[in-house]
Amino acid sequence: MLTKRIIPCLDVTLDKTGGCVVKGIEFVNLKEAGDPVQLAKRYNEQGADELVFLDITASCERRGTMIDVIERTADEVFIPLTVGGGISSTEAIRNILRAGADKVSINTAAVKNPDFVREASEIFGAQCIVTAIDCRRNTNIKDNKDRTIIELENGTKAWYEVVIYGGRTPTGLDTVQWAQKVEKLGSGEILLTSMDKDGTKDGYDLPITRMLSETLDIPIIASGGAGNIEHMYDAFTKGKADAALAASIFHFGEYTIDETKEYLKKKGVAVRI
Repeated sequence: MLTKRIIPCLDVTLDKTGGCVVKGIEFVNLKEAGDPVQLAKRYNEQGADELVFLDITASCERRGTMIDVIERTADEVFIPLTVGGGISSTEAIRNILRAGADKVSINTAAVKNPDFVREASEIFGAQCIVTAIDCRRNTNIKDNKDRTIIELENGTKAWYEVVIYGGRTPTGLDTVQWAQKVEKLGSGEILLTSMDKDGTKDGYDLPITRMLSETLDIPIIASGGAGNIEHMYDAFTKGKADAALAASIFHFGEYTIDETKEYLKKKGVAVRI
C-alpha cells in the first residue's frame, strides 16, 4: 500500500525582506505567517513528506518566481520541494530546478498554453511536472450539458470551473475535463485547490477531490480548507486523495506534522513515520 503524504504549503509573496509566507481566505486578506526558510526547516525536522512553495502573486504581477528564496529554502530541506508561481517557460523550470527544487507546479501558463505541459514533461519528465488546478463550484448547470456535473454534500448539483491568476479569473474550463487533458499531456500529479474552501478551515472539497481521484491514474493532492487533522483523514478516506496539503494549521502551531501522522496512523491510514 502506498503511503499517504502530508505536505505543508508555503504561500509566499514578495516583500522588502525578499519573501514572506502568508495565509488568507481565497488568496485575499493575507496574514503574515513567517519566514519561508525557517518554516521549511521546521517542517523538514518534523517529518513532512514534501513541501510546496507557491509564489501566489507572481502570475498576477507578471513576474518570475523568487529564485533566491528557493535557493535558501532548498539548502535547509532534504525532502522533495515543489515550486510554483509565475512559471511560463522551460527556461524558468530549468532555473527553478537548478535552484534546488525537485518539481515545479504550473497553473495559469498551462491553461493559456496546454502544450506547455507536454513540452515540459518531455524535457524534464512527468515526475517533475505538477499541474495546479484552482477551481470554483458553479451551480449554473442548465446550459452546461457538456460539463461534468457533481452532486455536492447537500444534494445540490454543480460543475467545477477552472480559475486562474490566484482564483481571480474564471476560464470556462471544466475541472474534470481539464485534469484529464493535462494527464494525457504528461502531467505527473494534480495539485487541486478548491477556492470555495481555501482558508475557510471547513474541510477539503471532497466531491471534486473524490471525482478526480477516481477518474485519473495520476496522484491527486488535496488542497484548500484544512482546519484540523480530521479533515486530512476525510481527504484520504472520503476524498481518496494521495496527499493532503495544509498551511495555516501548521504555520500557526495548531498541529505538528508528527501529531498529524500519529493520528492518521491510529486511524488506519498508511503514513511514513
